[in-house]
Amino acid sequence: MSTSSKIYVVAGKEIAEDDDYITYVEGVGPIPRDIYKYVKSDPFGDLSRYSVHIVIQHFLIFVTFLVLTGTGLPLYFSELSWARYLISLFGGADQARLIHKIAAFVMMAASAYHIVTIVGGTLGKILKGKFDYRRTIIPRFKDLSDLYHDLKFFWGSAPYRPKMEKFMYKQKAHYLAILWGSFVLMVAGSALLFPDTIAAFFPDAMSKLLPSGVLDEGSFPSFSQNLARLMHADEAVMALIVIAFWHWLNVHLVPGRFPLQWAFLTGKITREHQIEEHFLEYLRNLQEIPEEREYMRKLLKEKGFERSQKVTLEDIPRIL
Repeated sequence: MSTSSKIYVVAGKEIAEDDDYITYVEGVGPIPRDIYKYVKSDPFGDLSRYSVHIVIQHFLIFVTFLVLTGTGLPLYFSELSWARYLISLFGGADQARLIHKIAAFVMMAASAYHIVTIVGGTLGKILKGKFDYRRTIIPRFKDLSDLYHDLKFFWGSAPYRPKMEKFMYKQKAHYLAILWGSFVLMVAGSALLFPDTIAAFFPDAMSKLLPSGVLDEGSFPSFSQNLARLMHADEAVMALIVIAFWHWLNVHLVPGRFPLQWAFLTGKITREHQIEEHFLEYLRNLQEIPEEREYMRKLLKEKGFERSQKVTLEDIPRIL
């Protein structure tokens, strides 16, 4: 380290300025990377994360997904013993089909609502000069770096987790997976619901575009219906697996979040969670929320960080 390099003397410890452990915030002080272990957090959330629109959209998608899964899969696997019992809970096959269709239209409306909100909100921020793509779900090369750094942390070869944005790599992957899955389910489901429209839109002439032997003895509309049915069912099974064993596990059942992370209802994230996994977003909150700056100043003072100084190497003997 050169003699001009800056270090911090924090609670009697010498820490390099470029060390990942310390982030100095003007007007607040040097914030250690593991300060999340000492903060006070409300389980229902401390800091804003989602707008009321996102909360409503997530709730609608969540409820309709459960209804669609509960009615659709037993209809598709009706020959299995468990399916008959599940269908009976909805009043029989005909009633289950009706409920399935209603839930599908509600999910499509919620998806349209989401698109309008995202596009409209983004345009509004751009016009006001407040748009920051780093606070969006847009994938970045930094996400790959964060993933690598996070794996090193979980392997024990890195002392701290990376400093990540409002939406980390894992959440962006969740979102893209749900986006693609919803698209496939809606397209395939619409094809099954409106077979005459699909037959008119894709006439038998389309069969000439397919390799010989694909259609066998059937027509192209018949082939498209079979394909849509296969896509709809397979994507539904995959979505159920992803939601149950990936999304719910990572969001709600992990240590520190169990039994629920309440952000999906309150729109707020706990202070501890944001500092640990979304540190860069927390730094922006410190800039934007005076009350949060005051809270962090008091916490640093309480934990003995208020005596921290920014010094050169030449100052160390004098200070110590």
